[in-house]
Amino acid sequence: MEWQKDKFIITTNRDDLQIEVILDYLVNQSYWAGNRTFEQMETVINNSLCFGVYKDEKQIGFARVVTDFATFAYLGDVYILPEYQGNGLGKWLMEVISDHPDLQGFRRWVLATRDAHRLYEKYGFTEFKHPERWMEKAAPDAY
Repeated sequence: MEWQKDKFIITTNRDDLQIEVILDYLVNQSYWAGNRTFEQMETVINNSLCFGVYKDEKQIGFARVVTDFATFAYLGDVYILPEYQGNGLGKWLMEVISDHPDLQGFRRWVLATRDAHRLYEKYGFTEFKHPERWMEKAAPDAY
């Protein structure tokens, strides 16, 4: 699927993804994926519904959804390159993801963020209503 707004395009076409560009951002600018490898990034892409954001065929943003397409979705690796922030692209990306026809009717969406709570709240995300029900198995040195 593809969406266009002014000079920007969002697409779910995996063939358009520029893995090196995505990985460069995640490794060098994100706080959550500093040690991710190229091979892991390929696996991530192959097992997620990915959204690439482009301007003039240059990838400037990315997000992915890990889902069973019936009940649950995890939103991750969301970013817009810093030089393109402030143009509403993050909001547009979230609108596209939220409205995607294959991502409707889920019982639960989850995500983790250190600093973008206000953005995600606009799309229905809240703190866990019952955090005592949630557990995690963390492996901080996995990669």
